[in-house]
Amino acid sequence: MATLETALQQAISTVPECVAAGYVDIASGMLLAIKTVDSHPREVMDLLAAATADMYQGPNVSMIEKLFRQARGLPPDQSVHYFQEILVNSENLIHVFMRGKLHPEYVLVFVCRRTANLGMALTKARLALPQVESTL
Repeated sequence: MATLETALQQAISTVPECVAAGYVDIASGMLLAIKTVDSHPREVMDLLAAATADMYQGPNVSMIEKLFRQARGLPPDQSVHYFQEILVNSENLIHVFMRGKLHPEYVLVFVCRRTANLGMALTKARLALPQVESTL
């Protein structure tokens, strides 16, 4: 069975123009593993994990999910999540955030150069998710 680090390294090689991949525990805000093609300060990596947790579980997102559950007549439990994938385009990069299917408390993050084909990057990221999740 592959390790999480190995799975991230393999994923980086399949996602177009990918420069980094990480796996975040959004319940704790901790970065479980990261692989990059360049070195980055640890503080930046830790902030990535905290920001990812905020995007998926911040108070406003939690309130939106609660309102969606109410509007659909669902129980107010926290197991139903509406935000599964988030794409962020920055000046030079594409950031793909994907909530786990087997482990929804974890988010897989890919960072690609802005010149990557967005559709292909998203497709390859989706294909990588099951392999990464299988390492847990």
